[in-house]
Amino acid sequence: MIEQIEKKELLEELEEIQSSYKNLDFKFLIMVILTIFIVFLLAFPKIYIRNHIYYTSRNINKLLDEYQILKEENRLLKQKLEYMRFKNQVLDTMF
Repeated sequence: MIEQIEKKELLEELEEIQSSYKNLDFKFLIMVILTIFIVFLLAFPKIYIRNHIYYTSRNINKLLDEYQILKEENRLLKQKLEYMRFKNQVLDTMF
């Protein structure tokens, strides 16, 4: 008798679980897919903009480094030019 009651309870629980799966129909699947698609549409621009900012800032840093190098090279060339002018003026006055 107790076994029959337990079996009936188990069957009722199983039927409840199966009925909950019946609620997962095609309409629910479409809603889930649509929700995922909307989340993707909202997240994609943010990802794209962050990547674009990252690569642009990398390019800017590279250009700034090159600018600093060229600036230092320009300073050294001006120094050499000044030395050559001075040397030329001194040598011209000696001869």
